[in-house]
Parts: sequence; structure tokens; C-alpha cells
Amino acid sequence: MQHVKSEEGMRLPAALDVAGVSHAYGRKQALSEVSFSVAAGRFTVLLGLNGAGKTTLFSLISHLYGMRHGSIRIFGNDIGRAPGEALRRLGIVFQARTLDLDLSVYQNLSYHAALHGIGRAAARARIETLLAQVDMSDRVHDKARGLSGGQMRRIEIARALLHRPPMLLLDEATVGLDIQSRAEILAIIRKLVVTDGIGVLWATHLIDEVGDSDHVVILDKGRVLANDRVDEVVRSAGATSIREAFAALVGLAPVSAGKGTA
Repeated sequence: MQHVKSEEGMRLPAALDVAGVSHAYGRKQALSEVSFSVAAGRFTVLLGLNGAGKTTLFSLISHLYGMRHGSIRIFGNDIGRAPGEALRRLGIVFQARTLDLDLSVYQNLSYHAALHGIGRAAARARIETLLAQVDMSDRVHDKARGLSGGQMRRIEIARALLHRPPMLLLDEATVGLDIQSRAEILAIIRKLVVTDGIGVLWATHLIDEVGDSDHVVILDKGRVLANDRVDEVVRSAGATSIREAFAALVGLAPVSAGKGTA
């Protein structure tokens, strides 16, 4: 299990620790010995083409699939042995839209707060705070079906943060959004890392969502090909950019700088 050191020098568990995880669908191997960690208060990108295994891995981390090989720990809590303790520390934004379209923004959030055992008064205050953070306070009473895709995603992020998780998991959170909405969602999450010290695992196939100071895990055909700071991945690949390094590692032809996809 990976650890990080606090300012006092104490060894603390990683926000997320994935160790030797493998998973198969019948004879099809989806993940093979996947290992990496996400430090508390850091933004880590899980970068891979569609079909690389990102969603399978997220399903294991979120306990939608049972663990068969390897281990996953969230702040030291094993998802297989103590799923309740692990999941209490995890907020999740899935790729598919999951709001109830016939409920208002407030009703969607308050229902989820109740599932976490948050009382009405505390939930109301928390919802107000989160809606302000995602710049959606003025839509609190609107039905979800009247929101744009980017606005729905903002509400899903607020919902994932209701129980104050120190680790946030986002699976292709900007899929289907326009350039401006993508940038705004990414900015919200990056700000949370800085202001709230949340550990983030951001899964994407879009190279331009990788920042120069990020930690990046490159996943291809179920295997980790790189796991380091962006500059180190670029250097190790003998490349001049993360786009070039990614293309070399996964065997793609170079992509022009104007393209957003990997």
C-alpha cells in the first residue's frame, strides 16, 4: 500500500491505492495487474482510449463489481473487506447522466443527502454551499430536465460532494459537452483540489484535459503503460509533449496539436 508523508513527517495512506488489480469478462481480459495511487489533495488523470479499461476500473473502485484479483484501498480502507468505510470516503460522478429529470435540483440533492443520513437542516446548508461552488444557485428550484448537459454535470458534482468525501472519482465527466462547458467543469474540480484538499481521479480520453503539473496514469488495453508526473512521462518516452508521449506509448500515429482527442 502506498503512503504519503504529512507536514509532520507521519506516513499517511494514499487517497486511493490500486494494487495488482485484474478483471476479466469471461475470456476477455479487461484489466491486467493494474497498480497506481492517488495522493490526497492531488489531481491525477487516468488517460486512455475508449475501451482501455477505465470504466471497468471505476466499477471496481466504486464496488459495482466485486474484487477478484488485487486490492483497492481508499484512505487505507479495503473496498473488498470494508466497503462501507471505503465508500464513505468516496464521491463518484459516473459517465452516464444519473439525475432524476422529473425532480428539481434541490429535490435531487436533498434525496441523496437523506441516503447519506444527513439531516434536513444540515442538508439545506450543505446544498446551498455546494450550489454556490458549482455556480448553480439560481437553478435550485428548476427541474433537472430543463438543464443543459454541463449544468447537469455541475449538479452531479455537487451531489457527489454532499457527504464531504476526501476522494472524488470522475469517469469521462466532460463527455458530450462543448469546449466552454468542458473547461468550466475541469476548472471547478481543479479548484476543489486546491481549496478543499480533495484527491481526484479524473478519467478521460481527451489529451487536452491533462495539465502540465498533473500526475498521469496511462491505461491501454487494460495495462498501465505510464504512471508519473506529466513531465516525467514525456521525458521517459523521449517526447516533447504528453500528446506525443501518449501516441508513442499506445502505438498511435501522431495527432495534430489542434485535436482534442487522444
